[in-house]
Amino acid sequence: MDLGVNITGAYHSSFGKLEGETLYSLYEKAAKGAIKDAQIETKAIDGVFVGNYSGGAFNQQENIASYGVNVLPALRHKPMYRTETACSSGSSAIHMGIMAIKSGMMKRVLVVGIEKMTDLDMSGVTKALSLATFWPDEGSQSVTAPCMFADLAKGWMKKYNYSEEKLRPWLAQISAKAYSNGAENPLAQLQKPKSADDILALPDEKNPIINAPLRLHDCSLVSDGASALVLEEASVSKGKGLAIKSFYSASDYLDSFGKHKSDHFLEGASFAVKKALKDANFSIEDIDIAEVHDCFTITELLLYSAMGIAPAGREFEAIESGKVFPDGDLPVNLSGGLKAKGHPIGATGVSMHAYLYKQLVQEAWGHQAKNAQTALVVNIGGSGTSNAVSVLGR
Repeated sequence: MDLGVNITGAYHSSFGKLEGETLYSLYEKAAKGAIKDAQIETKAIDGVFVGNYSGGAFNQQENIASYGVNVLPALRHKPMYRTETACSSGSSAIHMGIMAIKSGMMKRVLVVGIEKMTDLDMSGVTKALSLATFWPDEGSQSVTAPCMFADLAKGWMKKYNYSEEKLRPWLAQISAKAYSNGAENPLAQLQKPKSADDILALPDEKNPIINAPLRLHDCSLVSDGASALVLEEASVSKGKGLAIKSFYSASDYLDSFGKHKSDHFLEGASFAVKKALKDANFSIEDIDIAEVHDCFTITELLLYSAMGIAPAGREFEAIESGKVFPDGDLPVNLSGGLKAKGHPIGATGVSMHAYLYKQLVQEAWGHQAKNAQTALVVNIGGSGTSNAVSVLGR
């Protein structure tokens, strides 16, 4: 089944600390880059959807969507919207764009994901990110993302009786996979491979505990970057591009793991994956390649069970079997993921879609997957509060 909406163009900046770039310049380059890649005239765009987590906290700029008029004056008086669902803001913008096309109100839309995070020092970044928690009980009490995902790791270890010593090598293998894959991606923030043994051998000062059991090499990056897509109604694109087979976004409780939702299984992500696959008339065995949300290594590990590629409590089997590595049955995060590619929050979801689009049309940025026909995006916002999933196919 197809939704009748195709991706027909994409843009992806380098991710990292982008000196000289601003939120505005990133927006401009992404918008113009995707339109150029789609080989269309700007005036053909019916609306713009912008994923941006917090231009206000990071750049003192809310109300960023309408800057699209400054960038592309031909779009003056056309609708422009910003979406915000924490780390899944970009995927939410894509999903809103799909719904606009499916409603019949638009034929062709531009989706832009942007974030400029590195203008702040680490304390400023931490404060900005804490706004994605349930503020009264969490952010205001210095609860941050590492705290929440460390609680997820602790809950999983307790549920299945694993020690930190048992967990660490599995997490190191996920980090090592990300670094190796990132080294093949010319747009990635980190392009230096490290083995799992290299990571495990690091002294504490080189791999400090951020929030036990999570260490520095278990955490994704603070990044600047932008990505963009052009989406078209299939009748307009006439077979050009890549079909969006299905999508779903499952919302869950705003507060952290272990209060109203599981502290050992990613329930919202699991629901969204099952729903999106069912709507596409697919099973997980039909998926050839995936980009998933590795904000922390424990997140990717537990997504293996949420996706259905390993049993809950034995997620490590997906690593030990080689299934999720580049030559495995379902390569996960060939881009390097958030861990190595980078994680400019509002751009992340759009980046995942753009990367997979280029993979499936055989124009990969870096390592090209062999004969990939179908792809899965799993993008999580907050502590599993917004779970955005898309199924793509040639």
